[in-house]
Amino acid sequence: MPSGVRGALVQRVSALPEGPLDVSWLPAGTPRLPLGRIRLHWEPASRAGWDVTAHLGLATTEVLLASWPAAPDNWPRLVRPTLYEVTGLCTALAVATAALDLSNRLAEV
Repeated sequence: MPSGVRGALVQRVSALPEGPLDVSWLPAGTPRLPLGRIRLHWEPASRAGWDVTAHLGLATTEVLLASWPAAPDNWPRLVRPTLYEVTGLCTALAVATAALDLSNRLAEV
C-alpha cells in the first residue's frame, strides 16, 4: 500500500465470482468513511500472506466489518463475497430509507 494512504475505498464489487474489486486510494487525512462505504486495508502478515481488514462507514462512526488474518496472496477473491453482500445490503437500505422519506413527505401534504 502506498505511503500517505489509510486504505482503499471500495468503489464497486463485481457480481461475478471471479470478478474484480474496483477501489481508489483513500488519503491518510480523510476524517472518516461516508455512510455505507467500505475501506480495505492490507499489510504483509507476520509469517505469510496478508492481514486484511474491512471497515464500514456508519452514520456517526466507522466499524470493523471483517478481518482476514494471514490471507493468501489471492485475498481479493476471498473477501469479495463479503464485500458484495454488504454493498448490496447498504444499497437496499439506502433505497428503503429514500422510500420512507418520500412516503413521510407525501403524508404531510
